[in-house]
Amino acid sequence: METSQIFIILTPIFFVILLGYLAGYFKKFDATTSKGLNTLVTKFALPAHLFVGITTTSKHTLIEKWPFLLALLLGIIGFYILFLLVTKYVFKFSLTGASMFSLNATQPTFAFMGIPVLGSLFGADVVAIPIAITGIVVNAILDPLATIIGTVGQRKNKESEGDSLLKVTIRSILHGISEPLACVPLIGVILVLCGFQSPDLLSSSLDQIGSITSGAALFAVGVTIGIRKIRFSPVAFSIAILKVVVQPVVMLGIAIAIGLSSSDIIKLVLLVAFPGSAVAAMISVKFDSLAGETASSFVISAILSLVTLPLLISWLM
Repeated sequence: METSQIFIILTPIFFVILLGYLAGYFKKFDATTSKGLNTLVTKFALPAHLFVGITTTSKHTLIEKWPFLLALLLGIIGFYILFLLVTKYVFKFSLTGASMFSLNATQPTFAFMGIPVLGSLFGADVVAIPIAITGIVVNAILDPLATIIGTVGQRKNKESEGDSLLKVTIRSILHGISEPLACVPLIGVILVLCGFQSPDLLSSSLDQIGSITSGAALFAVGVTIGIRKIRFSPVAFSIAILKVVVQPVVMLGIAIAIGLSSSDIIKLVLLVAFPGSAVAAMISVKFDSLAGETASSFVISAILSLVTLPLLISWLM
């Protein structure tokens, strides 16, 4: 793809992010209103959009996507486990710190940038299923896994253990599955496998809210960056570079090894090449572990993506 075409695709995307950044920086949005904007996108608009995309897809097409799911499991969950072990045993992080480091170096902001970026390249309808599969992997597997391991690390440092590990595990998994970005696509997949196809009236109704996804999501990314303070620490830079440089290269190797089509390879690489996730940074705050570093890495990775995304698109397409 020519540089001019990439510029035409990405300029409107980063323009909306810039508007959101200015709104956050000049205090038009604060942490509370930003959370409301994120809730609109992640719990209503994007799930509705993904449900329509999945339930208007044939059962055969959906079944054929299992290699795509395998690649995501290896490229996201495998990447998380690898760096969990490296940070814990090589760099001597605490178990909770290693979990938070690895989570933020692994989880992309696919929910906010997937539709606008991939939709501009392939069409919004085509990328609904890949983004939905990513949502299931991240929200139903990655976040609960990082939460469980982070809790285990904290319990080792406490005299009173409180809830049993089994309760923590069950609660974390149920919470992950209950998130709309996990359960709505999962319900859609089950319905399609049972032979359901969304009628036009239902699709049109859900599109009323789903159609705002792109603009609202990009604006929300900008606001989140604008209200945060950046700490240029080695840990923050390390997380950001792992996220937008190393993980996409690893995913490229995995996708090629599995033998996926060129179109699916591009989608997989770009899905993990997006900046780190604000959700992952918030999980770090919850555990009070690397909170400043992970919040900063989210901002740094977003800035780096201004360079890495155009380069990846140019290289892959």
